[in-house]
Amino acid sequence: MKTNWKPLAAVGVVFAVAVTWGALELMPERTLPVLQPSDLNPALVDASLRHAERHRILPFTLVNQLGDTVTQADVEGQILVADFFFTRCPTICPVMTQQLTRVQAAYADEPSLRILSHSVTPAADSVPVLAAYADRYAADPSRWWFLTGDKAHIYDLSRRSYFSCLEEGDGGLQDFVHTENVALVDPAGRIRGMYDGTSSTEIDQLIDDISVLLRATAP
Repeated sequence: MKTNWKPLAAVGVVFAVAVTWGALELMPERTLPVLQPSDLNPALVDASLRHAERHRILPFTLVNQLGDTVTQADVEGQILVADFFFTRCPTICPVMTQQLTRVQAAYADEPSLRILSHSVTPAADSVPVLAAYADRYAADPSRWWFLTGDKAHIYDLSRRSYFSCLEEGDGGLQDFVHTENVALVDPAGRIRGMYDGTSSTEIDQLIDDISVLLRATAP
């Protein structure tokens, strides 16, 4: 007697789909850790903050490539991607900026995301210089700010807010920050991830982690 396998095959497909769907429903949704200073390399954290709890990024007042003064209030409730660079850098900075164009492209229509690129040579990186640099990378000023301002303030942000570079230094004339670290900050001002901005693999992870934050903070 010839066996008709089609009904059995159909049942098998339905069963497999049901099992897969059930497994996905039971699988916990991925979340990102809240990074405290004690979770990071101590060399990146100011000594006064190494045992701090409930860290939030510090208030800031800077100027973007449009010549607008911007403060923490202007990014309130947004997801932030923060890095530190300078326009004359011939090594890691162009690589980082190019990698961040991928983040911008991935979330081009997402108003809840803002990229903040801080110049570590603010005396040289004036507003026109930053504007030209931003144009070179087709940076959307409504999504991506290149920031200048007081050097000591920017260096304080790099060391005591985003923990992006070695903690030694006073922001003075001889002080210099050069770092590949990129920080991901949630709408509450908490650091949720640190990434090597020169690594395409780590920027892929950043792009994915932003989607996790967006789902977690969706109304």
